[in-house]
Amino acid sequence: MSWNRVERLIGSDNLARLASKRVAIVGLGSGGGAVALHLAMSGVGNFILIDDDVLEESNVVRHVADRRYMGQPKAEAVADLIRHRNPKAQIEVRVGRVEQNMDALGHIDILVSAVDGEGPKYVLNQAALNRNLTAVYAGVYERGEGGDAVVIYPYDGPCYACWASELREGLTIANADTGELDYGMIGPEGTLEAEPGLWLHVMRVATVQTHLILNELLKGTDVYEPTPGNTVILANSALEIVNGQVSQPQTAVWVTINRDPECLVCGDKLRNRAALTDGREESSLSLADLIDTTGIVLQEDED
Repeated sequence: MSWNRVERLIGSDNLARLASKRVAIVGLGSGGGAVALHLAMSGVGNFILIDDDVLEESNVVRHVADRRYMGQPKAEAVADLIRHRNPKAQIEVRVGRVEQNMDALGHIDILVSAVDGEGPKYVLNQAALNRNLTAVYAGVYERGEGGDAVVIYPYDGPCYACWASELREGLTIANADTGELDYGMIGPEGTLEAEPGLWLHVMRVATVQTHLILNELLKGTDVYEPTPGNTVILANSALEIVNGQVSQPQTAVWVTINRDPECLVCGDKLRNRAALTDGREESSLSLADLIDTTGIVLQEDED
C-alpha cells in the first residue's frame, strides 16, 4: 500500500507519528464508522473500536459498511473495512457498551465520542477527565440541518457537561423557513433528534470531526493548525447560529465555550475536595444528580 500522497502532504515524520497513534472510537454508527475509516485512510495506525450494535438494513443507506456486513457487529464491520484500506493497522474490537469496556480506554492518545445518547457522553466525559484524555465530540442536528464538533481538553476549558449546558442554554439555532430549534435538541429518548435525510449531512460533520482529531494528533508539529475556538458549528441549511445573524448553507461558525467553575463534574469545588482528600475519595456526584441539574433525559444509546 502506497502512502506517497499523504507523505507528500504532511511529511514522512508526521506520517510515522500518525502510524504510532492509538485512537479509541466509541460508537461505530454512521458518524463513527466514517471517522474511523477516514482516520485509517489518513495514516492513523492503531484503533480501539467500541460499539454494542449490529448493522441492520435500515442502517446501510447511512453507513460506511454495506449489505455484505448485515447482521454483523458494527465495530467488526468497520474493523474489516479499515484492514482493507490499511492492512498494517492494529485494531482492537470491543462489542459491547463502553460502560463494560472502560479498561480499553487506557494507553490511548485521544478519545472519540460518536454516540447519540447523552448518557454515554457523560460516562465518556468522566472517563476522559479521570484519565487526562483529550476527547472530540460531534453531533448532527434534526433533519441534518447542521451539526457541531468540539475538542475537550481535561480541566483546560470546559468538560462535556458544562460545554453542553452552556451551549444549549446560550445559543438558539433557528431554521430560516420553519422557525426556531433549540441547540443540540434533546428528544424524549435522551438523544439529539437527528433524522438526517441524506448521509452527506452526517459525512460533513464526521469529516470535520476527523480533521479536528488529526489536528490534535499532530499537535506540536509543523502541520498543526491552531483553531479559532474549541467548537465549530456547521450550517447545512440556513441557520441562525448567532442571534440575529443567519448563517448561509455550507458555512460554519467557530465559538469558544468556557469552563464553568460551578460545574458539577469539573468545577472548582469538586476539584478542591479531591485535592484535600489527596484523591482517596471518589466524587459523590451520581448520574442522577447530573440529570437533575441539566434536565437531560438519559436512555441507552442506539447508534
